Amino acid sequence: MSRLELRIPPDVVWVLVAGLMWLASTVTPKLTLPSAVRIAAGATLTVLGVLAMASARAALSRADTTWLPMTPARTRRLVTSGVYRVSRNPIYLGMMLVLLGLAVLLTSPAALLVSAVFVLFLDLFQIAPEERALAAAFGREYVEYRAHVRRWI
Repeated sequence: MSRLELRIPPDVVWVLVAGLMWLASTVTPKLTLPSAVRIAAGATLTVLGVLAMASARAALSRADTTWLPMTPARTRRLVTSGVYRVSRNPIYLGMMLVLLGLAVLLTSPAALLVSAVFVLFLDLFQIAPEERALAAAFGREYVEYRAHVRRWI
């Protein structure tokens, strides 16, 4: 197990990446987009992201299982309904959509590239260990779920 696995909460990574995106946007060229397009696209991505996160948290709460990402072994039930039919990681997908919305609002290609850091970090240091814990806890049920539902979307 890597020393970074399950060490930095995804919320912290999310905020740090957002800050790096803003910083990148201040020192690199920006695209020219009409304000209406920029605001509509950025707001749409952000709202979709917030809805994905909220519906995922609600599904986990209804199932009476943990939503705390640092302790996946505490998961009591495998949730496969609702937004979990579309993505195995709808909370992280929602965070990524919010970051994409920010990149659009910043009109920054550099910010968009920086947002990829979020996906790479989470894939390696958060999602992979979560998936190992879920496979150990739920065995065949999780393997079948993983075979039918994509990691992100």
